[in-house]
Amino acid sequence: MQQADLAIPTLPSRSIDHTVAFYRQLGFEGSAHEFNSAYAVMRRGAVEIHFFTHKELVPAESSAGCYIRVQDVDNIYRAFATCKLPKKGIPRMDALEDKPWGLREFAVIDPDGNLLRIGQLLETIAREAATT
Repeated sequence: MQQADLAIPTLPSRSIDHTVAFYRQLGFEGSAHEFNSAYAVMRRGAVEIHFFTHKELVPAESSAGCYIRVQDVDNIYRAFATCKLPKKGIPRMDALEDKPWGLREFAVIDPDGNLLRIGQLLETIAREAATT
């Protein structure tokens, strides 16, 4: 079976060690790349995010980010909520909400100011609810 095409976000990090520690709290696995300690690969299930060192990064001025479409946004939100990230500032985690554009989603801003918006199509949630 041929693997589907895949896009992997590559986000900036002021410190790979600190980034790895933060994402491990969120349930990701991974570490600095074995051949390049200025680069990290983190995975959580089928989700993969790469990080490169950018020592001059100013988190409050960062415009880096990605959207992660998931199968069960409620479960991921609950898992991330155990980290007790603040609701304001950097880092933070926003509330899980149904959006008018047809997605149920939330956002995490990591310590480097990277925006991870994580969501699921509302129509998928409705279909699953109808079958249970």
